[in-house]
Amino acid sequence: MTELLLAGANAGAFLVCAAFLAYVVLILCPYLRRKEDVAGNADDLSWHVLVPCRDEEAVIEATVRGLAATHPQVRIWCIDDASTDATRAIVARLAEEIRQVRVVPRTLPDARTGKGPALNAGFRAVVDSLPPGSDPTKIIVGVLDADGFLDPRCLDVIAGPTQFGDPKVGAVQIQVRMIDHVPALATPATRAPTRLGRLLVRMQDLEFAGPIAAMQVLRRHLGSVGMGGNGQFTRLSALYQVSRKHGTPWHGALLEDLELGLHVLLTGGRTQYCHDTWVAQEGLPSLRRLVRQRTRWAQGSMQCARYLWPVLTSARISTGGAVEIAYFLLQPWLQLLGGLLYAICGFVLLSGVVQSAGDPAALLNPTMFGVLVLFLVFGMGPLVVWGPVYRSRVDPSTTRRRALMLGVTNTLYLYVNHVAVWTALWRILRLRRDWTKTERNGPRSPAHVPHTIHSVASAA
Repeated sequence: MTELLLAGANAGAFLVCAAFLAYVVLILCPYLRRKEDVAGNADDLSWHVLVPCRDEEAVIEATVRGLAATHPQVRIWCIDDASTDATRAIVARLAEEIRQVRVVPRTLPDARTGKGPALNAGFRAVVDSLPPGSDPTKIIVGVLDADGFLDPRCLDVIAGPTQFGDPKVGAVQIQVRMIDHVPALATPATRAPTRLGRLLVRMQDLEFAGPIAAMQVLRRHLGSVGMGGNGQFTRLSALYQVSRKHGTPWHGALLEDLELGLHVLLTGGRTQYCHDTWVAQEGLPSLRRLVRQRTRWAQGSMQCARYLWPVLTSARISTGGAVEIAYFLLQPWLQLLGGLLYAICGFVLLSGVVQSAGDPAALLNPTMFGVLVLFLVFGMGPLVVWGPVYRSRVDPSTTRRRALMLGVTNTLYLYVNHVAVWTALWRILRLRRDWTKTERNGPRSPAHVPHTIHSVASAA
């Protein structure tokens, strides 16, 4: 009976890993063959950026000043979500100094209920500010986190013919990059204080610039691009469509960004991904904070599983796009299953090593050999590959040896998501829906604005 159970677990783990390997190959090919988008003219459109601010005194001034300096045509909406620190005073002062800055104050009990409600308040403020006769198809509403820095070329790039220059595109997500400091301007307050902290930030950048970006490139071909919480841009007409059907653009899931993207697709809009411009934000140098953030993301993905049937039955989403979205929505649950199967197989491998002490030939029996191959080829291979890919496509200054080490570290980094998904399941079982805001790394001077992501990446 035990042998049968172990063989079944081994077979199940093999199927899960084989599916994962196939998916990695599927996203890697278009990512490596990707061609650069043609830029457009940002002046052809009107731009509004929502900046949700909840206790952001450490970073908000640098973010707003950076955005105003690099994108003077943007109307900046700082949504103060009943901050308990100096955030409201800072954004009020910025609104007096910088003509393009507006403040949207929120008060309790309506405030501090999540990012989605804050963005809805900003959306209403944008709509109320528009003159009569404004064309919603020419107005773009972006979202920038309070610690975010936008590529100075961003608006021209996403105004291009394959992005908002195409009237069928309702929303665009740009590449997200993770930083812990700005080279040449770094201070002890802006740089991760430990080697582990800097490694965690580098692994987050590898994750977003590597596999997550590759997923989005594949989704671009399938018509299933997902929105992110930072660097998302949506045509006002698309937000109107979602609002007419659901009351507000953003909703109650902890991943309100993913939910918005699904709603845009389900209402007949197209979503697009642009890899040729970026938004940079703080990476998390603390393992505890990283697990907390990923727990929220995992729980938000689980909440969005309710859209699985509408996506699969929608005539507005291609078959390939629906399958890819279904895989993404099921991913947290597959991680739970894979974690169980891997735990069983790992126990088998460990038991075999202990029992075969002094007899290496015992490790070559079919069950033990199968578990070992499963772990090395299907478990590590699809994760290690992203180290060399990161060096090739993102940061050429990384040595081959370090790139390989980053790939190996990626196999350990993945366990952060495994811990997060089990924690998220526990929260769901306890009916917990509260939202814990990610803590900032520390204060940053307004001068700390990166002008090129290459310099940021090369020194991270």
